[in-house]
Amino acid sequence: MNVATMTTPASHTRHGGTADDVVLSAEDVSVWVRGAQTALLEPVSLALKAGEPLVVIGETGSGKSLLAQALLGTLPPELVASGSLWLDGELYPLHTPENRRPLWGRRLAVLPQEPWLALDPLMKVIRQVGEAYRLVAGRSAKASLAAARSDLEQLGVAAASEQLPGKLSGGMAQRVAFAAARAGGAPLLIADEPTKGLDAARVSEIGELLLKSLAETPRAGLMVITHDMALAHQIGGRLMVVRKGQVIEQGATRDVLAAPTHAYTRRLVNAAPQAWPEAAFKPVADSASRDGKAAGETIIRAENLTIARGDTTLLRDVELSVKGDEIIGVQGASGCGKSSLGDALLGLLAPHSGRVVQHAVRLEYQKLYQDPVATFPPRRTLGRLLKDLSARHRLDDSQLPQLMEQLRLAPELLSRLPGQVSGGELQRFALLRLMLIKPRFVFADEPTSRLDPLVQQEVIACMVKMVREQGTALVLVSHDAALLRKVADRVLVVEEGRLKARQAI
Repeated sequence: MNVATMTTPASHTRHGGTADDVVLSAEDVSVWVRGAQTALLEPVSLALKAGEPLVVIGETGSGKSLLAQALLGTLPPELVASGSLWLDGELYPLHTPENRRPLWGRRLAVLPQEPWLALDPLMKVIRQVGEAYRLVAGRSAKASLAAARSDLEQLGVAAASEQLPGKLSGGMAQRVAFAAARAGGAPLLIADEPTKGLDAARVSEIGELLLKSLAETPRAGLMVITHDMALAHQIGGRLMVVRKGQVIEQGATRDVLAAPTHAYTRRLVNAAPQAWPEAAFKPVADSASRDGKAAGETIIRAENLTIARGDTTLLRDVELSVKGDEIIGVQGASGCGKSSLGDALLGLLAPHSGRVVQHAVRLEYQKLYQDPVATFPPRRTLGRLLKDLSARHRLDDSQLPQLMEQLRLAPELLSRLPGQVSGGELQRFALLRLMLIKPRFVFADEPTSRLDPLVQQEVIACMVKMVREQGTALVLVSHDAALLRKVADRVLVVEEGRLKARQAI
């Protein structure tokens, strides 16, 4: 397995702590596209101390997830890592990913950014978590199922125990993936965006569970990759700021977030929606016809709509009308039925009762998914996929370079496969597809949940521009109340199975 056992040299403790309390140490971790000369991640060194979490923040596509994948040995085959990983006196060269496979679940666990990729689509939720207890932790079948049931109840997803992952919302799938990751009892956990798509209460709960696990596991280490500043504050410990593949600032989390020294870190910390200008995303007084599409006409309407999945009724008596040039915000707890509402509006889920009336052709009704990985064929480059889209629907792709610049997508990304870009970059490519199609109606399901605050602001600006200039009707789902307050013309909330007006904007 290309593993050497030796005493960790003194250089491996210089990132904080002594050799006795450092449970994981990494030196000069770099990542490249195989055969290329330019590094995607510049040499990074770090140490995890027992009981002290490490938080990694940075812009989307900066290399945060690449760092985690390099440490775990889970990089795509097109990428290669270099550097060294030290665990309990054993050296694991990073260019040989096979040497870490025996560690998965037992010494190293990961909570991935894409919960859909971590769960078996053909296995019920409780069996997946129970199997981790049985096969990795070595518990009996009966004890494994009992432990799995307890975990799912604690995470608020007990009702989904007998469901397949494909029936879960993004937030529910994330919590199930968390339970499965922790079931093996590995003392070292790398959590990659563990709270994306979760409401504020669930974010706090996940943070508490991460910290509890760290405190209760002997010689435990925790690395949390996030763009959620509230979670970063809650986790505490030490903070590392990554930008364009380089570490630009690090120190105690509390100190860095309170008084960042680097200009980029200051911008990142201060880019929360609460600080956005009040009128930045509101419509102009003149809402005349734009781009040949009349603003103000009804684009989609739901009448007495009841939505159910299986035997569970999610929403009842929904009355909703969305006009062109209108942004409606929707919020509610994870798993309450927000995504199902979008599926019903788009005809992807047959309503239990009631009806949806659309006023345009099918192509002009589009969904922006929370997890874009499922919407991109994995073996065709992004550039080829965009060309195929334009050819299939006879779209004008002359604006492609301008749109990519607006969305901060580098031209070289077009030559990559979907699995070779970050989740945030892939989400922006999903938005790019919509902007080429110029839809009449868009249901955007947590479209910025995987974006850092700076890119989130820019992407929201692009979406609002699409709405205002093309007369598009937009239903925007978000757990961020401040974001909806600044962007939406009106906000609706899912409470007790009904869609209610929260407030007029």
